[in-house]
Amino acid sequence: MKYVHGYTAEESVRLVKQAKPLGDLFHDDLGFSPGQKVLEVGCGVGGQTVLLAKKWPDTEFVSIDKEVAFIRQASEHLEKAHVDNVGLQHADIMSLPFDKESFDHIYVCFVLEHLACPVDALFNLNDVLKTGGTITVVEGDHDSFFCHPNNNDARKVVDCLTKLQAMCGGNALIGRELYPLLTATDFCKVSVKPKSMYVDSSRPDLIENFSKSTLIGVLEEIKDQALACNLIDSDQWRKGIDALYRSTEVDGTLCYTFFKAQAMK
Repeated sequence: MKYVHGYTAEESVRLVKQAKPLGDLFHDDLGFSPGQKVLEVGCGVGGQTVLLAKKWPDTEFVSIDKEVAFIRQASEHLEKAHVDNVGLQHADIMSLPFDKESFDHIYVCFVLEHLACPVDALFNLNDVLKTGGTITVVEGDHDSFFCHPNNNDARKVVDCLTKLQAMCGGNALIGRELYPLLTATDFCKVSVKPKSMYVDSSRPDLIENFSKSTLIGVLEEIKDQALACNLIDSDQWRKGIDALYRSTEVDGTLCYTFFKAQAMK
């Protein structure tokens, strides 16, 4: 399965920058008890891993990613943050190296969108979750994006990422599907909440770390792919990116909605 965003140095920087604003949005109603064992799937370079581990220092985290380079960078970030309650492991969600019923909780963020068979992945996670254990799944939905001033070229640039992800076998609109996916894979008590990231000039931190680094940053990384696949022409791409940056000015706004699902085994 191809990771549409790539494994560049720029992508690593983007992942770190986006961690804090997204952690504030996604971790608000999580709660782990001392001694619990939590599996974090798709930890990437460890941006959210550091936040989770620091917030719950008495919880044992096992954080996995299938990209060796990301695991290496995550290790460096954990060491710099003086975090010692995380075990990093190179592993693939489609072939988990854990015994059945190993974890009290599983945290999955921005993983299912990249998979051709998310149902199979969720069944695998169900196997390693303890009976009575819980799971949190967070995904985005690119059709939820809007900005002011409204601009059709900006929408077409965002649509390029949706189309590229589909061409790679993924689904950038999977956030809206979390409830049926979890209920179909033997989870119960499923609840899904929209988690909107709204940005205006009163929050310069979000302009830098979400609008520019997270959304516009990931779009700029796929420019060459979008042009090569004839999804957009270079003039329309430039106008769309300019419009997105226009939304970060003093009178601009931007909004994107993620979906956070929680369920029990």
